[in-house]
Amino acid sequence: MAVTIDNLRKTFALQTGKGLKRTTTEVVAVDGISITIPSGQSVAFIGPNGAGKSTTIKILTGILRPTAGSATVLGLVPWIDRKKLVRHIGAVFGQRSQLWYHLPPRDTFELLARIYDLPKNDYTKRKDMLIERFGIGSFLDTQVRKLSLGQRMRAEIAASLLHHPRVLFLDEPTIGLDVMARQELRDLIREWNREEGITVFLTSHDAGDIENVARRVIVVNHGKVVLDDKVSSMRRQYLGAKVLSVKYHNSPTSLDFPGVTIVKSSQYAVKLEVDTQITAIETVMDRILKAGSVADITIEDPPLEEVIAHIYSQPPVPSTGDEDSD
Repeated sequence: MAVTIDNLRKTFALQTGKGLKRTTTEVVAVDGISITIPSGQSVAFIGPNGAGKSTTIKILTGILRPTAGSATVLGLVPWIDRKKLVRHIGAVFGQRSQLWYHLPPRDTFELLARIYDLPKNDYTKRKDMLIERFGIGSFLDTQVRKLSLGQRMRAEIAASLLHHPRVLFLDEPTIGLDVMARQELRDLIREWNREEGITVFLTSHDAGDIENVARRVIVVNHGKVVLDDKVSSMRRQYLGAKVLSVKYHNSPTSLDFPGVTIVKSSQYAVKLEVDTQITAIETVMDRILKAGSVADITIEDPPLEEVIAHIYSQPPVPSTGDEDSD
């Protein structure tokens, strides 16, 4: 197993008040999480803010020590064997950079090669391959502070892969990126997972990240696992609704029929939410086209927050750890 977590718990002491009237309250960040992740699996670890996602990643990378329970990554205890572990894992935190802000990415790459004591020939081959695959050659000698967010994140992930890690931890890697940059990064992560067999442990608030990168999804809330299943199963069970935005050349006829809720409408445009379990998307599309001359149409999944809220309304699903195939 790449990652094993058994009844993991992490609490923090929160002090409030002033002077002698200060009181200490225990805040539970991770509350008895137990999961196993096989080598080569790509997992989305999701939940709302404060659910315990980042705390779990910090424990698994050896930054934090848990209050109780146990965890191993590649057979090593992260907070005890951190020096050994860091040679075999990569970590990218979307809101914290490992690249030196005033230096170009090339300088960071050279420094990391020395930190990891990479043989020169191996490092040169690996670096050149990463530069090509991540398309960072054009800004390799540009100061990081002058890069766009998309360019920086590509360089961040390339840097985390220099030392051939076997597990890659990604905490909100696409946060703040535009649509094109997000998709490029997703494609690269998925490609690396499939071609090099790297285990990917991803946190994100973006449904697109989860559907495009992961094969398994683990949902946590208040530090507990509430769902552990295949992404394909989650898509069938919880992404049954679709949001359609339609623009017409002229005023359309009524689109009021079963399974469809009109979210917003104007003279030439309408936004619909469709329950595909009641009415198939093909039927909806047929009615939309018959309602008038269509100028433009987009189909989207509902916001991930809505999906997660729906999941929270269901009974907890125990972890099985074998959701690798679709």
